[in-house]
Amino acid sequence: MAKWVVVVSEKQYEAERLYGAGGISVPEDGLTVGDEALLVAAGESPVVFGLGRVDAEGRLQYTVNLLDRPLPAGGLSGEVGARRLDEDAFLDVARRASADSPRGGAKRTWLVSVDMPIEAASPGEAVRAFWSYVRELGPAELPAFVWPAGDELAMQAYVLGAEANQDPEED
Repeated sequence: MAKWVVVVSEKQYEAERLYGAGGISVPEDGLTVGDEALLVAAGESPVVFGLGRVDAEGRLQYTVNLLDRPLPAGGLSGEVGARRLDEDAFLDVARRASADSPRGGAKRTWLVSVDMPIEAASPGEAVRAFWSYVRELGPAELPAFVWPAGDELAMQAYVLGAEANQDPEED
């Protein structure tokens, strides 16, 4: 199994950050099933946003997801595409990613809610209007409220995948 750096465009990174598509298309640069890659976002401040492995469908599936806490890419950035990486450099980043991983591999149950008042003549009309607003506003404008199951007091609002203060009286 070869080790790679796969650099994606800023636009593709934003789509991953917002929607977590769950699989990045493999550039046609020699990656094969089982190869591992560091996933790097191009841009002014490039970051490593995950580690992945090529699956049987030819997509990179996350083995470590760093979308919530990306690492500085340092010298790993460059043009969009894939290039080989030596095993020591890959393992160095993999160790840092594991040490910095906020979840440490353990998953929790989270409750996510989007609430908005909707005026409608019927419940069906209200539901249709709700989904229209969700589609129209999307993650750039519509806050989602997130909290660990059983701890409603820990509820936080998120916009664009980042914590966002929704209290109009606070800065």
